[in-house]
Amino acid sequence: MLQSQSNWIFTYKEEDEQVDETGLSLSPFITRLLNSRGMLTKEQIEAFLHPTLDQLHDANLFHQIDIAAERVEKAIERGESILVYGDYDADGVTSTTLMVEALREKGAMCDYYIPNRFTEGYGPNESAFREAHRQGFQLIITVDNGIAGVNEVKIANELGIDVIITDHHEVQEELPEALAIIHPKCSPKYPFDELAGVGVAFKFASYLLGYFPKQFLDLVVIGTVADLVPLQDENRVLVKYGLESISNTNRIGLQALKKQCSLTEEITEEDIGFRIGPRLNAVGRLQDANIAVDLLLSEDPGEAEELAEYVQELNTERQKIVTQIAEEAIRSIEQLGPIEQHKVLVVAKEGWNQGVLGIVTSRLVQEYHRPAIVLTIDPKTNSAKGSARSIAQFDLFKHCMTNKSLFTHFGGHAQAAGMTLPLENIDKLRTALNEIAEEILTEDDFKPQLFIDTTIDIKAINMELLTQMNQLAPFGMNNPKPIFHVKGLPAEIRQIGATKNHLKILLEDDGVAVDGIGFGIGELYQRLSQDTPLEAVVELQINEWNGIRKPQLFIKDIAVKEWQLFDFRGVKNWIDKVNIENNAIALSFQGNQIEAIQTVTVTEFEQLASPIEALYLIDLPNNMDQLSKVLKGKEIYRMYTCYQNDESVFFQTLPSREEFKWLYQFILKRKYFDYKVDAPKLAVYKDWKLEKIKWMFQVFHDLGFLTRENGQIVPTKNPEKKDLTESSLYQKMQQQRIIEEQLFYSTYHQLKEWLNDQIESATTNEEELIYGF
Repeated sequence: MLQSQSNWIFTYKEEDEQVDETGLSLSPFITRLLNSRGMLTKEQIEAFLHPTLDQLHDANLFHQIDIAAERVEKAIERGESILVYGDYDADGVTSTTLMVEALREKGAMCDYYIPNRFTEGYGPNESAFREAHRQGFQLIITVDNGIAGVNEVKIANELGIDVIITDHHEVQEELPEALAIIHPKCSPKYPFDELAGVGVAFKFASYLLGYFPKQFLDLVVIGTVADLVPLQDENRVLVKYGLESISNTNRIGLQALKKQCSLTEEITEEDIGFRIGPRLNAVGRLQDANIAVDLLLSEDPGEAEELAEYVQELNTERQKIVTQIAEEAIRSIEQLGPIEQHKVLVVAKEGWNQGVLGIVTSRLVQEYHRPAIVLTIDPKTNSAKGSARSIAQFDLFKHCMTNKSLFTHFGGHAQAAGMTLPLENIDKLRTALNEIAEEILTEDDFKPQLFIDTTIDIKAINMELLTQMNQLAPFGMNNPKPIFHVKGLPAEIRQIGATKNHLKILLEDDGVAVDGIGFGIGELYQRLSQDTPLEAVVELQINEWNGIRKPQLFIKDIAVKEWQLFDFRGVKNWIDKVNIENNAIALSFQGNQIEAIQTVTVTEFEQLASPIEALYLIDLPNNMDQLSKVLKGKEIYRMYTCYQNDESVFFQTLPSREEFKWLYQFILKRKYFDYKVDAPKLAVYKDWKLEKIKWMFQVFHDLGFLTRENGQIVPTKNPEKKDLTESSLYQKMQQQRIIEEQLFYSTYHQLKEWLNDQIESATTNEEELIYGF
């Protein structure tokens, strides 16, 4: 048995049979996936599988977009300076780049400004707007921010600067008094309100230019994927075409950045999410994000190469900083005491880089599967500032707001937040949140969740299925990669990777096998028996090697529902081949000890409560009943048979009754037997081994048939009549042969079947008593 590391949540009912009634010849698995994503009719499915630019909504539907465009036209006519005010993340820098290029194409005099994360923070700020006025800007266009800048817009108005806001963030109770606000959620007629900031900027650019500017799609796809907006409706179309655009982009800066990412072929949403996006984000996390915009706007190959190299260096530095802070945070957590006592993790330290704390916090949540807050301490202000991330079962925003008096500033949502608080309130916050978590969270809540789309047979996994499934891409928020539940027998299990931290499995069912790989779960190698069926939660992918393409399982989690047997019988150095768990138990029948494992006697083992995660049988029992008794009714997850059999009797021929009879008659007739002199002669005469002769005499002595007089073996006078089987030596030999036959020389499956019968015997007997059978 092996417990899953995650909670498996099946989002379907197995009895729900999926029938493709659309005439599109889809696999029932694909039909189920589409239905679960809200695609029910033929028209909906076709639109989803084959998105077109015609599915995009008309930019005219944005409220006040006409007012904004008219103001830009006037600025161009008057020769006014326009400032594009952006943000420091990937969505913000792509939005900024896109708007600057669109304005310049229109002939506008414009520049851009991105606030510094550390000195100015997110969104509009008064000093920046006053500086814009000082430099002579008459119009500010915000991208990916501005909807919360009520006071800043008011100041701009007082200074005589018009402000156009393009944003997608949550609308606050009070809206800024801007000249125009272009925002999906402020536009009742606009059909889709989940555009990224760059998506809103793209819509405004399309309206300004009067045509569909495909040249910006490479920017749109970066911001949309990196900002984790739902990949539905327009976003799906923009990303679909954006991936084609960025794969073939002529943008000098992106070409240089792709080179740094080692991306030469078709770009996927994963390439953006894990390579391009993090590099652009790294700039704003460590310093001024204007460098990222400079790179994207660059038209000089030499400059672009230089900027891309610098962005790469910043990303490398960011990774090192994240690793360092994460290690320090983990050490701080370990110093807090047993992790079970800390439902919500709160750590703080002076000197931690504020720009990467969100990433560090996410790592802690992934490591410990519980809400986490990571703060950097500023001794000058006697305050701490940082980020928080949560698990699905703990609404971070709600529970922090019940303690809002502890914060100087706080904002966020259920799963993520940012905050500032006085140093003296850190311990109070930790205590308060832990008390809430103690009340509402269960042990299962501290396991990650895997939402399973469907169960699939191994034999149903083929290239045709994967080809159809890939039509569901691009994958992302609200259109995740499908997750499947599979069952099978691991025909092969291997550890791979330089540090053996990955797992390779050949999973077989009904004569069909498919390769599977699990990254970062190599430690499970020694907890999986090759002869026990397992269940896994997987993604399906195509593995291509030497021109051969075939399906592969990307393993996310593994569970084994029945107990497992690991066979190390007769292996001298077995302890070097197993990974001893902290709660492992070694059972000895002969008083042996294993230094590396807690070793118990039979009596001590019988007192242990189930379940027992790992049981090592380190020697053979004295009889079969002894082993049967200790196993009876025990719940054991993994059993390791590690015993030796150095003095085997199994292959020794047990003397027959005729041989015993002949030897006894011989002694009776001869009256005596001098073992030292006569045994070698007898061995030659009868072709018996000396050990056999010696053992037969021991049996006779045990039965009282023979005795010793004057150093010789002589018949006992008037012995009691007994059968050979009454001899304890004879019984022990027979029992030893049975033990060896069943426990040592049996096949793996014979041994497991016998052990399983002993474990289950208590349950069977109890059921018989209950039901009276």
